[in-house]
Amino acid sequence: MTGATDVHLLLWSDDRQAWLLPAPGGDGGVIPVSTDIGTGHERAVPMSVLRYARRMRAPLVVADATRDERFARDPYFTDVTRCSLLAVPILSRGTLQAVLLLENRLIRGAFTTERLDGVKLIAGQLAVSLDNAHLYAGFRQIADEQTALRRVATLVARGVRPDLVFAAVADEVGALFGADSTAIVRFEPDGDTTVMGRHGLDRSQPGSRGKPDPNSAMGLVQATGRAARRDADDLADDLTSAGLPEDIAAGLRSAVANPIVVEGRVWGAMRVGSRRERLPQDTEQRLADFTELIATAIANADSRTELTASRARIVATADQTRRRIERDLHDGAQQRLVALALQLRAAQEAVPPALGAQLDLAVAGATGALDELREIARGIHPAILTEGGLGAALRVLARRSPIPVDLDIRAEGRPPEHIEVSAYYVVAEALTNAAKHACASAVTVTVEADTANAVLRVAVRDDGIGGADFAGGTGLVGLKDRVEALGGRIVLHSPRGAGTSLRVELPITAASGGTSR
Repeated sequence: MTGATDVHLLLWSDDRQAWLLPAPGGDGGVIPVSTDIGTGHERAVPMSVLRYARRMRAPLVVADATRDERFARDPYFTDVTRCSLLAVPILSRGTLQAVLLLENRLIRGAFTTERLDGVKLIAGQLAVSLDNAHLYAGFRQIADEQTALRRVATLVARGVRPDLVFAAVADEVGALFGADSTAIVRFEPDGDTTVMGRHGLDRSQPGSRGKPDPNSAMGLVQATGRAARRDADDLADDLTSAGLPEDIAAGLRSAVANPIVVEGRVWGAMRVGSRRERLPQDTEQRLADFTELIATAIANADSRTELTASRARIVATADQTRRRIERDLHDGAQQRLVALALQLRAAQEAVPPALGAQLDLAVAGATGALDELREIARGIHPAILTEGGLGAALRVLARRSPIPVDLDIRAEGRPPEHIEVSAYYVVAEALTNAAKHACASAVTVTVEADTANAVLRVAVRDDGIGGADFAGGTGLVGLKDRVEALGGRIVLHSPRGAGTSLRVELPITAASGGTSR
């Protein structure tokens, strides 16, 4: 339509402060022209004309750029004998969006006023199209961001371990921002940072520690408690790589870090970095949504850890009280009943036979009371558990059970005392339920120590009528509270008519649970 020998449509990005060209391959990607010095892209367009169009924001017609002092020294025109130019800025709501640039290397003064008017009409249509494209891109970004936030929020709401939340956030943020590097760190009291999650080119593995460069984005957050940004374009040109912040010196063109604030204190930070371009100006604000979710996950984990520790202390205190009561009964009331029975036997030998028969009844009563007291003491806390360990205590339970018990113990050594006591009560309660409620004819008990995963597994299965329920008033709810208070897991499977299976996992070592200091 215009007789142009070449046409360029260049987009201007305020966020990147760069002109954008279509990337090779036709996949819809773009290349920031001003960031590709040395690759030949700066020679693909006349930068002097683009700078002029951006500054003036008005149509430009040049009869021959090779003879115009404003543009003749541009490397683009090296070895060019003539070049007519027509440049029309494309504005949307007063903001520069692009420049439509036409050239003719055959005819000087090739572009007339009539052709300028025609190109301006096309530019107007392009402005509408670009405006629509920006709106769609904005909506698409919001939708993608909300979807990513929803996925992370779901993990937080489910109480997933913080390390899994860190990994998920790093991946989501890396993909959402197109970041080359994402890192989540915790600030330590000695000034170190501990890597909690990472994505992309960042080679620091979770758990690794080190001191951040105070001049880096992460170091600035650590020092100030506020979001920080480092952009290579904003740094002095005469700085050597040795004088650059470590994130920029490592090859990042732009780095943004946001604090993670947990219950009013700066717990750590999350940083994203790009090697290709300046990160958008709203990066700090958008990152804040993710750091808030991280803070919530950390606070929840800390609360769960404190709750679990508190419940474990209550269970331990109750067990200590049981042991003390059992010891007091054994050393006090039981011994006195034994002594009383012996005294009655001695008195029986010194009195007439008529009185001896009455003393016989008294001795039987004392002996019966002693047996009942021993049974009560055994229910409170079996002495054999303390003296002989879990295996010996379970074998006594199996022998005393009115239902045949197949006992399989695959554990060497003794687990921690609170685990041993809890495992005993799990089996004792299950055997009691099988005898009283399940109408079972046989029970299988398996105890296995999984040293690789640091858990003690207890499984009790019967062939009874099933239908057991944690809310059924059979003592199972108490077991559930005890197991969960120790950070364990309990699973009940009891379909009606198909027997009952109770499986319990108890952590042999205290779970770390928390993530904060």
